[in-house]
Amino acid sequence: MLPIKRQQQILLWLEKEQTLRISEISKRLDVSEMTVYRDIKPLIEQKKVLKTSKGISLQPKTPNSSNVCSYCLKPIHSRFAVQLIKSDQEIETACCAHCGLLRYQDIEQEVSQMICRDFLKDTTISAKMATFMMGTSLNLHCCEPQVIVFESMDEAKQFQKGFEGELYHFGNVIQAIQQKMSGRTCRHFEK
Repeated sequence: MLPIKRQQQILLWLEKEQTLRISEISKRLDVSEMTVYRDIKPLIEQKKVLKTSKGISLQPKTPNSSNVCSYCLKPIHSRFAVQLIKSDQEIETACCAHCGLLRYQDIEQEVSQMICRDFLKDTTISAKMATFMMGTSLNLHCCEPQVIVFESMDEAKQFQKGFEGELYHFGNVIQAIQQKMSGRTCRHFEK
């Protein structure tokens, strides 16, 4: 198969699956991972795909021009921002994982992907594959309860040894946030 055909196939898979690992693409196309990297390089340069820490995802069509959190309306200016990419490729940005997760719950049917950044390495990761930590002794001066994102459960456990906190997977972190809020609104709504 020619490189252009492989690129087209990769884009078709991304349309359906949102995120793909390089190793998975390699298996599906029956080519080496190096060939996959060569195939996706032009797609990244053309801003058709976004490279993540473990693979690639579709590049959002229209960046969010707003610098305000879509959930709490706080100005966004930190590396803790979370992006919710909707099925129509529109992007919403939240100031932190706390707000991003609560906004995700509000519009879950519209969201095709949620992207956040690893707290330690500052790399882009899919929220569905992340580990979340709440209740740490570290104060980030953001929405309460604070939610910190890690790519690796092992790294989150190491961080937990020094700063305490509880660990959650994507499937149960939203419920944990709501329980800790116990009927209160996000603190930035109260200001």
